[in-house]
Amino acid sequence: MENRSHVTQELILSKPSPVHLASLATAVPPHVLDTGHVVQQARRIFARFGSEFDRMAAVFTNSGIKCRYSVCPTQWFDQANGWPERSRQFLDGAKALFRQVAADALQQAGVSASGIDAIVTVSSTGIATPSIEAHVMHEMGFRDDVLRVPVFGLGCAGGVTGLAIAGQLAQARPGQKVLLVVIELCTLAFRPDEMSKSNIVATALFGDGAAAAVLSADGDGPVIEHHGQHTWPGTINIMGWRVDDQGFGAIFDRSIPDLVLKDMRGAAEGFQARAGLTMDDIDQFSFHPGGSKVIQALEQVFALPEGELEDERSVLGDFGNMSAPTVLFVLRKALQRRQKGRRFVGALGPGFTASFLTLVTE
Repeated sequence: MENRSHVTQELILSKPSPVHLASLATAVPPHVLDTGHVVQQARRIFARFGSEFDRMAAVFTNSGIKCRYSVCPTQWFDQANGWPERSRQFLDGAKALFRQVAADALQQAGVSASGIDAIVTVSSTGIATPSIEAHVMHEMGFRDDVLRVPVFGLGCAGGVTGLAIAGQLAQARPGQKVLLVVIELCTLAFRPDEMSKSNIVATALFGDGAAAAVLSADGDGPVIEHHGQHTWPGTINIMGWRVDDQGFGAIFDRSIPDLVLKDMRGAAEGFQARAGLTMDDIDQFSFHPGGSKVIQALEQVFALPEGELEDERSVLGDFGNMSAPTVLFVLRKALQRRQKGRRFVGALGPGFTASFLTLVTE
C-alpha cells in the first residue's frame, strides 16, 4: 500500500505544468502598400509582358485586401533587386521589427529581457546566419546564456508551430520564460522579372509583419493545451519557395482551397482525437487567413456560419497575408474579447502541412 501511494505521488508530481501565454504583441513596418497604388505600380512594372497582367489583375480586387505594410518604400519595387540587396533589407528590417515587437511582448508580460531563458525565432522569408536574435540580443539586454532556437522553412504554419515549440520549451523547463518572435518580410520576394500566376498572387497577397509572445509555466494567461501537425503525402510542391539567382520565387498551387475543402476537416479531427477531444469540445476557432477563398473554404469545412471568421477577414484586409505572423494577429484580436473556453487554432504551410493547437481561457 505504501509503495502504491509512493508511485501515485510520483505520477502526480511528474504531471506537466500548464503553459500560459503571458503576452502577445504584433507589429508592422512603416511603409504602407495601398492596394489601389500597388495595382497601378504592378501594371507599370509588368507592362513589358503585354496584356498578361491585365488578364490576371482580378486577383487584386478579389483578394479582400485594402492595404499591407512593407519594410521598403514603394519605389524599391521598381528596381531589379538581387540576393545581396534583398538579404540586406531582410536583416535590417527583421532586426528593427524584432526590437519593436519583442520589447512590446516583454512589457505586456512584465518581464525584462534578462528574465528570458530561451528565444524561439521563426522566419522563412530571408536567410541570416547568425540568426536574427543574435544580432540584437545583447543590445536589448538578453543574457549571454539565453537559449537560441531559430526555426526556418515553416512558412505560413510557423506562427502556430512556433507557439507549440515555445510552449514545449517552457513546459520542459518549469519556472523559465520563453520568448517567441515570428518575423516574415514577404514583400522582399517580389519578382518584377516574372509574369507567372504564383508571382501575381504573391504580389497581390503578401505583406510584412511580426508577432511576439512570452510563454511560461508560471503566471496567468490562456493555456496552450494540445498541439500537433499533419503533413499530406505527395504535396511537397503545393507551396514554398523556388530559389534562383534573383532570390526567392513564390510557389502557390491553385489546388490549396480544394485541399482545404477535401482534407482539412479530417486532419483536424485526427489531431483532436489524439488529444482526446472532438469538434464538440471546441468553443471558438482562429485560423491563418491565407486568402479570401481559403477563409470561405474554412467556414464551409468547419460548418461555421458565414462571416464567423470575421477576425480573419479583418486581418487579411488590413495587413494582407504576412505568412507566419498572420494567425497571431488573428489570435490577438480574438483574445482581446476575453472569451472563455477552448479555442482551436490552425494554419497551413509548406510541406504541405497543417499545424494545430488548442488554447484554453478560463
